Amino acid sequence: MNAVLDLIGVALVVVATLLIGVYGLRISRTTGDFFVASRTVRPVWNASAISGEYLSAGTFLGLSGLVLLDGARGFWFPIGYAAGYLLVLAFVAAPLRRSGAYTIPDFIEARLESTSARRVTSIAVLVIGWLYIVPQLHGAGLTLLVVAGLPEWVGAVTVAVLVAAAVAAGGMRAITYVQAFQYWLKLTALLVPVVFIAFALGGGPYDFDPALVFPAEAGPSGFDAYETASLLLALLLGTMGLPHVLVRFYTSPTGVSARRTTVIVIGMVSAFYAVSSTMGLLARIAAPDLAVPGVADTVVLLLPSRVFPGMLGELLTALIVAGAFAAFLATSAGLVVSLAGVISQDVFSGSVRSFRLSAVLCALVPLVVALLTAPAGLGSSVGVVFVVAASTLSPVVLLGVWWRGLTARGAVAGMVSGGLAAGLALLVHAAVGGVGVAAPYLAQPAAWTIPLATTVTVVVSLLDPRGPSPRTDRFLARVHTPERG
Repeated sequence: MNAVLDLIGVALVVVATLLIGVYGLRISRTTGDFFVASRTVRPVWNASAISGEYLSAGTFLGLSGLVLLDGARGFWFPIGYAAGYLLVLAFVAAPLRRSGAYTIPDFIEARLESTSARRVTSIAVLVIGWLYIVPQLHGAGLTLLVVAGLPEWVGAVTVAVLVAAAVAAGGMRAITYVQAFQYWLKLTALLVPVVFIAFALGGGPYDFDPALVFPAEAGPSGFDAYETASLLLALLLGTMGLPHVLVRFYTSPTGVSARRTTVIVIGMVSAFYAVSSTMGLLARIAAPDLAVPGVADTVVLLLPSRVFPGMLGELLTALIVAGAFAAFLATSAGLVVSLAGVISQDVFSGSVRSFRLSAVLCALVPLVVALLTAPAGLGSSVGVVFVVAASTLSPVVLLGVWWRGLTARGAVAGMVSGGLAAGLALLVHAAVGGVGVAAPYLAQPAAWTIPLATTVTVVVSLLDPRGPSPRTDRFLARVHTPERG
């Protein structure tokens, strides 16, 4: 019976996604509709859509698992995720909107007047996007495996096909409606079970010793200073380099609207992180036996039935499963729509037809990777994406907005050096688990890869005999001049 309820929950999310997508398709006509929703998305609606795509499998399932495994250490992830939007608000939200670009490569080319810089940026965007989609597909497979015993490939294929169809059909405008709905579904899907479980544990048989549930070594006294600082740096700056986050600001009517959107996003994602983290804390009381790497990601799915054997637990689980699938769909859709815009413009003609073809390709590549690889911890997998984004795109985007001396050669050198350094560090760590004293610097490389990429960008730009683009001052004046009204 429980598997039937869970599958019904998934089916309802799928149907709702398709119906809302069809509604968006009815009003998606122009190229602007497909790429940036014709820049007409208002702050509350846009913030709901941004929050919907930002709260991924790593948040919905992985964050509770991290708190269950690591206690207070797990809280650095939601702190970094939410605080990253403060940097976006302060430094790039409004200027990116005023740039008039459709995608991040558009912005880089307009800023630097260089097709080479655009190509490198496009490659970085695709790598980051595909790395982010793979954990969503793994999470979908894990969910259906746990709740219904279905093979993992079923969940991955289902999400990939639905996302490709929705994005190809209606582009950014249709996906905006879908993602906004899915944010509120995800919040409800976790909030309701958390309230029920919290009341049950408060008056139930779960007596616990705080020293055992929250040991000192899992609190602030057990933090490694370097790893904590490096993780926070990756999360804070990584948000600024996520293509599906940045492209959202191009959909705002004005720069002022983009700033207002960001403020609302901070409140929305913070509310969700509070609920998700609370689920992890409750699990440390009611399900400490699930604190095993690889198993902890399933605690959100297993905890309701553990606390409420019977129909109530099954209904709460079905609600969570529906919310989980909304998470996989929303984040994957946001990534695919941002990547499809890049491929459509850089490889094809930039038309609606080429956008649709690009959407299918952008969903197919990560699906193949997901089917050929085994899922790792969802929270840590998403963390890897933030490291790569913070080491490649973030320095160039930030310098492109605020430093007139940036040149195309400097931007290319910075992206390549930062990306290679972060990639090699993470690969070596994954292969050998670290090398002596170098282990923490390989596990959390952001604290040195971000300064490396930034330094290379600045030095090469300063040494570049061609100097910055002649139109730099005009471009910067446009992105920093507030709109009237």
